[in-house]
Amino acid sequence: MNSDVQIAGDPLAIPHLMPPAPAYPRTVAEFAGLARAVAADRASWAHLVRYDATTRWYHRLRTGPGYEVWLLSWVPGQGSGAHDHGPSSGVLTVLEGELTEITGSTGPLGGARQVLRAGAQRVFAPGYAHEIVNDSLAPAVSLHVYSPGLTEMPMRSPYRQAAATPAPTAATLTPGVRGVVTG
Repeated sequence: MNSDVQIAGDPLAIPHLMPPAPAYPRTVAEFAGLARAVAADRASWAHLVRYDATTRWYHRLRTGPGYEVWLLSWVPGQGSGAHDHGPSSGVLTVLEGELTEITGSTGPLGGARQVLRAGAQRVFAPGYAHEIVNDSLAPAVSLHVYSPGLTEMPMRSPYRQAAATPAPTAATLTPGVRGVVTG
């Protein structure tokens, strides 16, 4: 009996039968993969890193259709303040050092704290509120991919933080999923 390939030929040899390759990342996994690929290419970012004791340093590393990639440095004691990313989803990847993510109330009783070491990724959906701090004694560097590109970063009061958006469960970046991936 003849196989489908013998009868019709190899569909991969006929370009019009192949699905088009995506021009840019569209899913959480593809954005996380983009972040890992940029992280692995140290030559493209390591020489750009600067440390500033007075403010967090940041540099837009790349833009693409519907996304942008930012490089940030953190000296010990620096933090972002409680915030969300407006309508953007994101992937945070720690490149060097370690950062602490605080979610939930950051008032006098504190919130949930999670240490993110080099290689860890944090995926978040629009409206997800958190605070990132460098609690360690060494500088840290992180990579942030936002989709769509970051247009706002509303600061949250410490007590409003407790009402953060619950974790979505969709498999695409918008609305997205949240979670930590260690690599």
